[in-house]
Amino acid sequence: MVRQREFDEQKALEAAMHQFWEKGYEATSLSDLTSRMGIQRPSIYSAFGDKKQLFEAALRKYTQFHASFVSSQLQKTPSVKKAFRSFFEGVVAKEYGEDLNRGCFCINTMVELAPHEPKFEILTREHQMYLSAIFQETIERGIQSGEIKKDTHAAALAQTLVVSLIGLTVMMKSRPDRSFIDHSVETILTLIK
Repeated sequence: MVRQREFDEQKALEAAMHQFWEKGYEATSLSDLTSRMGIQRPSIYSAFGDKKQLFEAALRKYTQFHASFVSSQLQKTPSVKKAFRSFFEGVVAKEYGEDLNRGCFCINTMVELAPHEPKFEILTREHQMYLSAIFQETIERGIQSGEIKKDTHAAALAQTLVVSLIGLTVMMKSRPDRSFIDHSVETILTLIK
């Protein structure tokens, strides 16, 4: 007879996601995880596998949430240019408005693990491509409405905006002067013609 889990797996996974997001993979200990998740090591191993498998599950949960969030943010406003402005300014405001400088969990993983862990290289690249597809769809909406020039190469612009987003997010980890970032966002937004 299989024993029922005495904890909510999704809540535990979300707690693990936040722990990894705050400290990264290497700096997060199993003690950090058991404390944050409110479960013991055997329960973690039974439900999620080892630390790396738990990290992968947490990263997948984050990327699903993040892609959905980005998509909804870009669909909130009929104007594509205003939607991108609101999105980029929101990313900056959130990062500078929090005491905890977490950045983006996926980008943090790209920097920490992707260079030497092929699985995480693939997972972070997949998320970049998914964000690029969301951006491209938004740009194409702007082309169809006449807000963006017809000769705009939507895929190339979308990829450039993803690279810009990643660069901004990594840069903000070092807390440069806010005006430095604000001016950069203004320049990025000029790409959307």
